[in-house]
Amino acid sequence: MDWFAQAKTVRLRSHQEKYLVAEDDGEHVTQERDGSGPSALWAVERVDDAPHAIRLRSYLYGRYLTSTDESFLLGVTGKKVRLTLPPRLDSSLEWEPLHEGAHVKLKSRYGNYLRGNGGPPPWRNSITHDVPHRHQDWILWDLEIAELLEKKPASPALSEVESFSSSATLHKVEDRSIYYAVADNKGNVDDIVEWPSVTFNGTSVPELTEKLKEETHLDDIIVCTRNPLNGQLIPLLLHLPPNNTTIHLVVVEANSKGESFASLDS
Repeated sequence: MDWFAQAKTVRLRSHQEKYLVAEDDGEHVTQERDGSGPSALWAVERVDDAPHAIRLRSYLYGRYLTSTDESFLLGVTGKKVRLTLPPRLDSSLEWEPLHEGAHVKLKSRYGNYLRGNGGPPPWRNSITHDVPHRHQDWILWDLEIAELLEKKPASPALSEVESFSSSATLHKVEDRSIYYAVADNKGNVDDIVEWPSVTFNGTSVPELTEKLKEETHLDDIIVCTRNPLNGQLIPLLLHLPPNNTTIHLVVVEANSKGESFASLDS
C-alpha cells in the first residue's frame, strides 16, 4: 500500500510490457503498448474502513476497476474484470497492493490477483483476476506514478474525478523551485552533483517545457519524472500539483533511447 500512499494517479504496466487501459465502451479493460493517453490513467482512492486496500478509478470514464464473479471462459478459473459505477461502493471495487520485489500484485476480494494475459485470442490482451498455476509473472505489474497526491484536499463538493481535472483552478499557485538534470543518451543522470534549479509559477507542463528549453538550450525535449521504485523515466503528461512543493525532474532529449525509459516511444 505504501507505494500508492503518495500517488494520486498511476499507470500499471503488465509483464507483457503493456498498459492496463479502459476500452472505448467505458465498461471493459484491456492491455495496450501505448500508455500515453488518458485511458491508461487510474485515479487512486483510499478505502476508509480498509486501510490496506485501494480503489482504482478510470481517469477517462470515472468508473472503477471491478473484480466480478463471472467466468472469463467456461471451464477456466479466470474471472472477468470490468469497469463499473455501482450506487454503493462495495468490496468488489477494492484491491490490496502487495509487494513482489520491484513489482506489485493487486489482490481482489476473492483472493485472486489482477492478471494481464498473453497468448492467442481470446486470451491476448485480456484482463482477468485469478490465482495462476502457470505464468506466475502475469500477475506482476510495474507501477508508474503519473501524479503525486496534493497536500491540500480538494473541495468536498467535487467528486474525485472532477477534483482531479479541475484542481489547478481551485488553489492559488505560488512560485516553486524545480530542480532538473539533463539525462544522457541512455537515460542516466548524475545524482552526485547538485542539480540546477529554476523558479516556476504555474502548473502547465507545456509552459514548464518551454522554460526548460531556454535553460538547457535544447530545442526538442521531454520532461520526465523518475520512478522511485526502479529509476525509469516517465514522461510528465499532466499538470503539476497546484502548490509550491519542490519538484525534481529529468530533461530528456527527444531522440534519446535507453533501457531506463518507460515507454517514451511505445
